Amino acid sequence: MIDKVFEKSITKQFEFDEEVASVFDDMLNRSVPFYKESQKLSIDFAKNYLTNNDTVYDLGCSTASTLIELGKHCDFKLNLIGIDSSEAMINRATKKSKAFGIDITFFNNDFFEIEYKNPKLIFSNYTLQFIRPLNREKLVKKIYDSLEDGGLFIFSEKIITTDSKINKLYIDKYYEYKKDQGYSEYEIAQKREALENVLIPYTIQENEKMIKDCGFKHFECIFKWVNFATFIAIK
Repeated sequence: MIDKVFEKSITKQFEFDEEVASVFDDMLNRSVPFYKESQKLSIDFAKNYLTNNDTVYDLGCSTASTLIELGKHCDFKLNLIGIDSSEAMINRATKKSKAFGIDITFFNNDFFEIEYKNPKLIFSNYTLQFIRPLNREKLVKKIYDSLEDGGLFIFSEKIITTDSKINKLYIDKYYEYKKDQGYSEYEIAQKREALENVLIPYTIQENEKMIKDCGFKHFECIFKWVNFATFIAIK
């Protein structure tokens, strides 16, 4: 379905409800620059570290696109687990994974309530930015503690910069991108208002500090387009 969520006047802050879940794949592809390319890159990197029967989690799995693509392009068995706090997303993900014939276990839970059982890899795509800063590092520490030695944390985030002029250029360029994707100025403004104080981005440096403070030995930015980036951290 085509994303028309913000064609009407907003009445609440952004949330991953049934209305958003029903158009989420279209929303991602039109709202996140080079989403497919960064996803493919993440999977290509992951495959170089994974072996048969490894466990992979996706925190904030939404409609399970990343786990489905990993399952489709891996020629060995993986234990795939998707977690999302949105029941609507989990329902969509369950139907979608079955349609693609990819075996994934789903949990409709808070990320802090799940015990991650010795994963080799944890994905988190555009998820940390929705977690309050006071809890964000706690979650990353939980991720670090649960990973196998040598395990990976691959995550994508919207980012900001400390330079005000460049930050404005980031915003202007992103708005230009969204207009090119068919979103009206009204839709763009509506979504920005809905996300105010809900999505709280960090700088690249803040993300790196958080990762290193939690114990990861290596941090790398493997993809960046203006104010969107994909990172890999190694335990």
